[in-house]
Amino acid sequence: MAKDYYETLGVPKSASKDDIKKAFRNLAHKYHPDKKGGDEGKFKEANEAYSVLSDDKKRAEYDAYGRVFSGGAGGFSAESGSAYGGEGFDFSNFASGQGFGGGAGGFEFDLGDIFSDFFGGTRERARRGRDISIDVELSFSDSVFGTERRMLLNKTVACDTCKGKGAKPGTEMETCKTCNGKGKIRESRRSIFGQVQTTKTCEECGGGGQVPSESCATCRGSGVTRREQEIAVKIPAGIEDGEVIRLGGAGESIKDGASGDLYVKIHVIKHPLFRREGSNLLMDLSVKLSSVLLGDEYTIPTLDGNVSVKIPEGIKHGEVLRLRGKGIPMDRSHRGDLLIKIGIDIPSKLSKEAKRLIEELKKQGV
Repeated sequence: MAKDYYETLGVPKSASKDDIKKAFRNLAHKYHPDKKGGDEGKFKEANEAYSVLSDDKKRAEYDAYGRVFSGGAGGFSAESGSAYGGEGFDFSNFASGQGFGGGAGGFEFDLGDIFSDFFGGTRERARRGRDISIDVELSFSDSVFGTERRMLLNKTVACDTCKGKGAKPGTEMETCKTCNGKGKIRESRRSIFGQVQTTKTCEECGGGGQVPSESCATCRGSGVTRREQEIAVKIPAGIEDGEVIRLGGAGESIKDGASGDLYVKIHVIKHPLFRREGSNLLMDLSVKLSSVLLGDEYTIPTLDGNVSVKIPEGIKHGEVLRLRGKGIPMDRSHRGDLLIKIGIDIPSKLSKEAKRLIEELKKQGV
């Protein structure tokens, strides 16, 4: 049964690229296996769904056919077990005991070579360091206008002495004797199909095929050390509570591989006066009854400083005044608005004079 990638990310089929990206960020942060309570299976499912739905071509194919023909002509479908644009791959020989050169009753084949033929390359993923995640708390104002945060992270980084090579400076690299410079090791095991060979990365050289003739004294040949590193995180203007910023390559380092990524989850502190509605800010303003009847002028705070607001005569309870350009930045030249919701402050007690005046107004039909 085909997977429902939209359901995996929790978005409708009409979701925009930004909606898909935001949904993936939240799931990645929630299920990342390095986090307490993370779920590696769900993290991989979300990553798979995002890789398809974030690509226009793959998404179009998925919407049309319920799957992605990512291999082009001759590409392999794991769901159907056949090659698109060519003959289906016949697994019947496996059950009958006919071999690929092993003869009846047993055979030997290399799964790595088979998948390599189908996909046009190796099936092994590039080695990379661990992803890490941190939580950052922002003031409401910083979330509106953007800011930069510098923080110290304790993580594995490339060794400064050997520049991540693992070799003592000035020494040469030599061919790994464990894998004979291939970077991979073949292993054989018996299965119901007979003798099966698999390929794995050489642990001695880490897949590089070479080892230092003399190891670095600082990192003892590992190519990495653990220490504090200062990271600068640019917070874009208008970021919302719960959003996640991904810094590619800012995660943990690994020898002969790419660094992982850093995920920064944003937590915005609630403002005592303003609430956010998209690109607009909303605030409540309580005005006196006399201001409603006669009109008035109030000084109110904004994120840019105090401004004067005219209360028109006869304004109604619940009406909204708009101050343009005092909301959330949408881009470099446009901002949302500040919406001021009017509430009328009705006094609980009136003086005799106030009552007399209201009685006069009542007689006049006001």
